[in-house]
Amino acid sequence: MPTNDLFISYAHIDNDPVGGAKWVDVLAERLRVRLAQLLGAEAKIWRDNRLQGDQYFAGEIGDNIGDTLLLAPVVTPRYVRSEWCRGELREFRERAARGAGERNHSRIFKVAKTPVADELLPDELKALLGYQFFELDERGRPREFGAGDPPNHDPKYWAKLEDLAWDIKQALENLRREQDARGREDTSDVGAAPLPLEKKVYLAETTADLADARDRVRRELQQHGYYVLPDRQLPLVAADLEASVREHLARADVSVHLIGESYGVIPDGEEERSVVRIQEELAAARAAAANFARLVWMPVGLTPKGSRQQRYVEQLQTGLGAGAELLQTPLEDLKARVLEKLKPKPEPVAPAGEAEGLKRVYVICDNRDLNGVAPIEEYLYEQGYEVIPSINEGDSTEVAQYHRDSLVNCDATLIYYGNTNQLWLRLKMMDLLKAPGWGRTKPLLAKAVYVSAPETSEKLRFRTREAPVIQNFGGFSPDALRPFTSAIGPREGGGR
Repeated sequence: MPTNDLFISYAHIDNDPVGGAKWVDVLAERLRVRLAQLLGAEAKIWRDNRLQGDQYFAGEIGDNIGDTLLLAPVVTPRYVRSEWCRGELREFRERAARGAGERNHSRIFKVAKTPVADELLPDELKALLGYQFFELDERGRPREFGAGDPPNHDPKYWAKLEDLAWDIKQALENLRREQDARGREDTSDVGAAPLPLEKKVYLAETTADLADARDRVRRELQQHGYYVLPDRQLPLVAADLEASVREHLARADVSVHLIGESYGVIPDGEEERSVVRIQEELAAARAAAANFARLVWMPVGLTPKGSRQQRYVEQLQTGLGAGAELLQTPLEDLKARVLEKLKPKPEPVAPAGEAEGLKRVYVICDNRDLNGVAPIEEYLYEQGYEVIPSINEGDSTEVAQYHRDSLVNCDATLIYYGNTNQLWLRLKMMDLLKAPGWGRTKPLLAKAVYVSAPETSEKLRFRTREAPVIQNFGGFSPDALRPFTSAIGPREGGGR
């Protein structure tokens, strides 16, 4: 049974201080403290503090490498040039991972201190997701995250440290749990731990402008106990990329796609689609074949860069398809919605009053049209229907949940198209298609789009087969609504 939990492999020159503390020493100490807090017990972290020379990996060094569950190489230009560091990496794979093959990539945690070109990386590191402790500035120069303590701390450093500690904690728990279940002393062939059942999320790789946002969503999901895929670097050859994404999606219940201002990298062998787009399209195919939720998120006020990204964003906004949700909200709302999707769905309960034949009409409108829609709501109420009004102010998460619940529980829906634009209208119409994914179990008795003043050429040209269109640019007239109310029918057990 391995006696060390984690071996930190590094080039000694990268621990030399540059006007501050020793970088690797600080990382090791912070990992020690944070892992103890997360695990509830001290983690055994080992690293070779001696000067590296010509001695090969025998005796204490080789034994410690082979007697360690996880490896964290601190990757820098010096690390990949060092035969010693490469030897430690090879030795870990050969001794600690003997017999488990490629599955043991999940036992190596690549800590990227400074950038290294992919072609210079050892083969053992090329396919791994890394923990990048730097970013590139506007000139393409790397800026390492500051490792200082509060109050002079760099939030990006501490966020990456938390990601690293959390993933190491989960890997240690999974390895130990599987070892206990097998009742074995030797974990050399444990390999990648099985994914937790019913807790799998595909969080699609995104563009550089949303990398921080993706990390925040990933961190939130992991802290709630969910397993986030992909758990290794996606290939950049189109055929291999698609095969890898399909494999990950097949193990997931929900996919989350963050769409930013840039189109993204186009993999080798592909002429048009970016990595971001390929993942989203494969998730759409997965959703069409089985129970699968798909969430697409864009920042509020997104301004796409370039005509290709602009076309792609417009396509998502107007034709996302059934069973998917498009959110243009603050990031916190996305995190809340993903967590909500992952919760087990309760058994549907009939709304109060349904046994009495009460019929509910959800009237959807923008705040600018509250005055215009008031006569319609009054008329529907007088006819004996329960009117569910639009609520567009308050906590955004609660407002979105109210909208979804209203679409699930209503009997009919009327969308009022007045002072807003056609994009708003199309998004609301798409929500009607998403309602079954939110828990709706029966078809609507009636639905309609009520087109009202001001009269515009866009409204006069508006056509749809999704719902009947009621055009009424003058004052409200009950006659305009009669086809809609006839489709709903009278209240059961009594007249209107």
